[in-house]
Amino acid sequence: MALNKNIKLFSGRTVNTKASEEYVHVIFSYPDSNTKWDGWVPVQYRRTGVAIVDGDTEALENHLNSVYEQINPVNYPEWKKEQDKLWSSSRSVETKDIFYVLNDGKWHCRNCDISNPNFARRIQDLKEMGYTIATHVNYKCPVCGNSRSTNLQLLPIKRVELAGNGYETWSPALRKRIIKVLGGVDVYEDTSATHCLPDHKFSEIRWDDDTKAENPDTMTDMEIKAKFQLLSNQRNQQKREVCRNCFQTGKRGTIFGIPYFYEGGPEWDENIPKKGKEAEKGCIGCPWYDIETWRKKVINKLQEEE
Repeated sequence: MALNKNIKLFSGRTVNTKASEEYVHVIFSYPDSNTKWDGWVPVQYRRTGVAIVDGDTEALENHLNSVYEQINPVNYPEWKKEQDKLWSSSRSVETKDIFYVLNDGKWHCRNCDISNPNFARRIQDLKEMGYTIATHVNYKCPVCGNSRSTNLQLLPIKRVELAGNGYETWSPALRKRIIKVLGGVDVYEDTSATHCLPDHKFSEIRWDDDTKAENPDTMTDMEIKAKFQLLSNQRNQQKREVCRNCFQTGKRGTIFGIPYFYEGGPEWDENIPKKGKEAEKGCIGCPWYDIETWRKKVINKLQEEE
């Protein structure tokens, strides 16, 4: 299918390295309503499963044609009605407020339009709900004059349900059981903690459509120990950044600056795929992948050298 003649596609891609997202700049023209939509369409956006490699012209054109139809102004009232229904029962007031700033499909400056000190968390919440949001970092706003603002654009297109956005979920009962099976121990600090989060050892940034699996309440203790570890929210966010950097640069992470890897070295093994189930092999040996095992390996190494 050829690219719709009413789509103007600009050359090149814009990369948001912090979120590992890529966008193409387009202008959609709608002759029937004499309107235009000028924006960025994500072409690498793991939360909704969009992963169009640079050079795949057919996949890109099909994707843009689909987004073009969804953003057509004639579809906006129905899309808005569906979102209003969704948010009418939401208790997340701060996230809801930000959604209603962004829901017109236009660009919005973080400094001018979003007065929330934790806006990044709220944007992440929206993304995890399945919304598609383009992010222009280090944006110089002509209104407020801030040269390092963030410009955000929520695309009024179909929301991808949580079950399909690349993330796994678990029931409240299983979450409690994971914490119990793992002893309620913050694996980074190696101490008991009251506020720990189940963390996937295998980072989601390397998942593909075939990686996600169910987490039934009947998971065995062995399965839980193999798949999860417990981290504080702070360390969980730190690990996300380490894994993102590794994914983008091939530089594996360290803890406390200690360059020790019980398997592999400081560079990602290029013989291992970057994404998918097989990619997990490349994570083994990294301190962040299994902190408890890494700590034990370090202790054993020190004892051998005494």
